[in-house]
Amino acid sequence: MHIEDEYIRLIFGLKLKQIRTEKKLSLFGLAKLTGLSKSYLNEIEKGKKYPKTDKIATLSEQLDVPYDHLVSLKLDKNLAPIGEILQSKILKEIPLELFGIQEKNLIDIVANAPAKVNAFISTIIKISQNYNLTRESFFLASLRSYQEAHNNYFDEIEEHVQDFANSYHLNLEENVSSKDLEEILTEEFGYTIDNEELSKHNNLMQLRNIYIPSKKTLLISNDISEAQKTFIYAKELAYNHLKISHRLYTFPWVKFDDFDQVLNNFVASYFAGALIIPKKTLVDRLNTFFSLETWSTDEFIKMMKTYNCSAESFYQRLTNILPKFFHIKNLFFLRFTHKLGSPKFRLTKELHITQQQTPHANRNNEHYCRRWVSIQSIKDLEKTNNTSSFGLQISSYENSDNEYLVLSSATPDPFRKQLNRSISIGFLVSPHLKKKLKFINDPAIFTKQVGITCETCSVKNCDVRVAEPSRLERQLEYENIDKTVTEILNNYS
Repeated sequence: MHIEDEYIRLIFGLKLKQIRTEKKLSLFGLAKLTGLSKSYLNEIEKGKKYPKTDKIATLSEQLDVPYDHLVSLKLDKNLAPIGEILQSKILKEIPLELFGIQEKNLIDIVANAPAKVNAFISTIIKISQNYNLTRESFFLASLRSYQEAHNNYFDEIEEHVQDFANSYHLNLEENVSSKDLEEILTEEFGYTIDNEELSKHNNLMQLRNIYIPSKKTLLISNDISEAQKTFIYAKELAYNHLKISHRLYTFPWVKFDDFDQVLNNFVASYFAGALIIPKKTLVDRLNTFFSLETWSTDEFIKMMKTYNCSAESFYQRLTNILPKFFHIKNLFFLRFTHKLGSPKFRLTKELHITQQQTPHANRNNEHYCRRWVSIQSIKDLEKTNNTSSFGLQISSYENSDNEYLVLSSATPDPFRKQLNRSISIGFLVSPHLKKKLKFINDPAIFTKQVGITCETCSVKNCDVRVAEPSRLERQLEYENIDKTVTEILNNYS
């Protein structure tokens, strides 16, 4: 097994620094002791240089440490987790550059404070094990952080969409259809579209498409809607127009090799959403809608259906446009799924611009508050057996001054039987939001007190509670114990 030279240098540097520190030697002191320069020793400890055999022998002799111990790649228990991280190459998988961090800077931090970094890494590993943090969820969390850091608006992709539309004479003032995009795919990029192959495989019912690069063939499900087909074609055009070859080949994805594929999938999806729902027309329509004195569900759905898109694509596009053009940044996006007959509602997708909003995904297997409109819209769908349902409410959080205006659309999942889903977007009710949305004070918009999970909720006589407030009760018990102990200590003092 080949071990990278970089890894070998880092391990030697960490061990040398640990030994020097244990012997209470400064770099200056070690330089005096060994005759090696202070700058050279510093570069060794930072993993930038690996000493030659004669210099390792000198270090071994002067530090009174066996030569074999110095050159061994085995680390003691205090540094073992760092070794595991370095050898696993996870630092190369973390998209550090997205957050303005250079890998070498992170390595310097590890080298300069190995004990503290080790404790931190050990903690992260234990947390990830307890919460079943997978490689996929780690990458998705990184992607969400990247989106949130940019308020989920990317000028460069928006410009690429406009360039594409100009190049192929697409009028973004009009509805973009799958026929328009299929023609470009086949005529300009040499694609072959196959609508039959996927239907021959029962175990691929959940897939919407597979792309075969060697044949430039797109296998596409014949069960998808016009809006879904248009979105798939738009993503393929994004990959070609942006010259992205390192990509995922299925939708939804089955597997990925690295973070770049996840990021490129996001870029292509963003491009598709911006092409199908152009920013100019959406901003104009939102301005008109926000000027309404009273809320109108019919007008909102009419605006959404103006575009050849799914409810999820429309709500996602709102998370791009509202922070940029309306300065509505305190918002969240949620996607819930529910299997018929199951007591569980799963939060399968989320985004929080400004990172202040609740709720976040629940890793404790607790029960989400059934008072949320996100869950109620799914319940309404299942009661009526309609093709869709819509819900609206102002959610007032217990023990908090925060209120959110939340819109939610629910539909059956077209690719999974017995599964329903809701897409929701929520806005923090603030003076700025009240100024932008004229209908915010409409008394027809119902306000409901909500919690986060049943296990943490103090709402009394809740008619939809599905679990006792066990975590809240435990917290209150500890607070009472602490109060009594404090009183006893004060009495005796």
